[in-house]
Amino acid sequence: MYPDNLKYTREHEWVQSPGEAEGSVRIGITHYAQDALGDIVYVSLPEVGESVSAGATCGELESTKSVSDIFAPVSGEVVSVNESLTNTPELVNSDPYGGGWLFEVVPGDAGEADGLMDAASYQATLEA
Repeated sequence: MYPDNLKYTREHEWVQSPGEAEGSVRIGITHYAQDALGDIVYVSLPEVGESVSAGATCGELESTKSVSDIFAPVSGEVVSVNESLTNTPELVNSDPYGGGWLFEVVPGDAGEADGLMDAASYQATLEA
């Protein structure tokens, strides 16, 4: 349920390294987060070229239950956003680790994602 090749945050985001763009990491929300939110009906993502700071809000996910902030897991420049989510935001629910990815960032510090949790550590936070 939580792929071993990803890194995780306490805010329920995942980071895949490398991303598709050169030097980037791909970011999305975990199965746990999408399940807790319910049916995603709208996604607001940062703009390409925007700078994001680790831990800061950079977007929103709106579900039939609530609106939830998206936090940047690393600091850097947004180089890609998942345009598919504009018309099919439910991809975040149906495929959170694949087609439901959110955006890509080129981190200012290439090793920043290394400090995030591995799958086992993330799962332990859910069971606590």
